[in-house]
Amino acid sequence: MMDIAAIVLEALLGLAFLMAGAGKMAGSKMHVDNFKHWGLPQWFRIVTALVEWVGAIAMLIGIWEPSWAAAAGLWLAFTMLVGILVHVRVKDSFKQTFPAVILFILPLVVFFIQQSELSAFPGF
Repeated sequence: MMDIAAIVLEALLGLAFLMAGAGKMAGSKMHVDNFKHWGLPQWFRIVTALVEWVGAIAMLIGIWEPSWAAAAGLWLAFTMLVGILVHVRVKDSFKQTFPAVILFILPLVVFFIQQSELSAFPGF
C-alpha cells in the first residue's frame, strides 16, 4: 500500500513542479509579479524554474528508481524551504506562504518513504 501512495505522491509532485517551473519559465504574470514582490531579479525566476524541473524530473524517474525519489525529495524540500524563507523575509501572510509549506512537507514525506533507497542513488 505504501508503494502505491509513494508512486501517486511522486507523480503528483513531479507534475506540480514541472507545471510550476513552466509558468516561471514562460514568464506568467503571476510569477513575474511574485518575483518583483519578493525583491528578486527576473533572471532568478528562470534559475528557480530550472531547479524545479531538475527536481520534478528526478521525482518522476523515482517512480521506477526509488533512490531518485529520495534524492528529489531532499532537493525539492530544500528548494521549498528557501521559498518559505523568502515569504517570511517579505512578511507574506500565512495564506500566501501555505502552498510553499505544503510543497516543503510533501517532498519530505517522499524522502522518508524512500530514504532506505538513497544509498543506491549515484554519488551517495
